[in-house]
Amino acid sequence: MIQARNIQKYYDQLHVLKGVDLSIEKGEVISVVGASGAGKTTLLQILGTLDKPFRQEGTSLVIDGQDVLSMNDASLSRFRNLHLGFIFQFHQLLPEFNALENVCIPGFIAKRNRTEVENDAKKLLDYLGLSHRISHKPSELSGGEQQRVAVARAMVNKPSVIFADEPSGNLDTQSADNLHKLFFDLRNELGQTFVIVTHNEELADMADRKLVMSDGLIIS
Repeated sequence: MIQARNIQKYYDQLHVLKGVDLSIEKGEVISVVGASGAGKTTLLQILGTLDKPFRQEGTSLVIDGQDVLSMNDASLSRFRNLHLGFIFQFHQLLPEFNALENVCIPGFIAKRNRTEVENDAKKLLDYLGLSHRISHKPSELSGGEQQRVAVARAMVNKPSVIFADEPSGNLDTQSADNLHKLFFDLRNELGQTFVIVTHNEELADMADRKLVMSDGLIIS
């Protein structure tokens, strides 16, 4: 599903990623852990095509069979919208829209049929136990509910890979446990691949593989 080779990243003179090689299979749940500053989020952003690596000989990134480093910006944006989903520590829901509208946004951006998108969004919200909250705005939802809406939004275009950056870092223990279980339920039900950056050791240890980063490299 993901094949990354010699992923390097510099910010001015700071060498953040120092040649990361990574292979992730379809349907795997991968956790990425390490101390702050190890390069976890930078790696996630590059794998998710939100940032670009430093290009040199041997650098490549193939996702779902597509060479994403060869795409122009328009093609890359469309690929990201259709094939990748994102969940962040802070849900990033738009406050002026209700839960259903927030979930539908990626589908509308993809110019999918409105009725189809809304039906898919309703099914996801029902699956996530939020069918009674679809008309509520984010300010009317609990933290755990807001994060589940964000998960539904990430899933609405049926992406191949979900990238999550500290997805439970802003939740209470019970909500975090529920979210962690949800990721594995979604993988088992729908076959998505998950790449999760986390400081939560319980979540990290639940993953099929735990990748430990230090000083810009995967060390184990």
